[in-house]
Amino acid sequence: MIRSHLPALAMALACTLLAACATAPAPLQGSYAAVSPDQATTSASSTGTAVRWGGRIVEVTPQADRTCFQMLSAPLDGNGRPSFSGNRTGGRFIACRAGFYDPALFAADREVTFTGRIAATEQVRIGEYDYRLPRMDADVVYLWPERADVQVIRYEPYPWGWGPGWWW
Repeated sequence: MIRSHLPALAMALACTLLAACATAPAPLQGSYAAVSPDQATTSASSTGTAVRWGGRIVEVTPQADRTCFQMLSAPLDGNGRPSFSGNRTGGRFIACRAGFYDPALFAADREVTFTGRIAATEQVRIGEYDYRLPRMDADVVYLWPERADVQVIRYEPYPWGWGPGWWW
């Protein structure tokens, strides 16, 4: 009886182990409200809400006692990393954290995830337009490693490509 269930148990164990691999890094773990930056801009009641937001850096502004990041928001994947598949964004937001974060390291287009609380909205000027962006007071600033550029090279079997075919 037990032997007939072994394949199912092995499959369940494998699925559990694979699911455990898709977790956020320790600093990003926790429970956060499902409020996007776009929603936070239009809702004044979201002030003080704990959120986890991420995206690509647009601009970094070191100030006297803190550093503020202007971000292009993106949905987060199962690891908490910004996912720009399908060119979906959740608008822009500003995240500020006490201390100095070097703009050379936190350069434009780098991916970052923040955890913190929604503090307020700020007026910013982008080109000739005035925008209201939500600002979060960040507790965690998580800079993701740059993604590797992978190129796939496919060789066709002879006579359509390189070398002899399967018969050699």
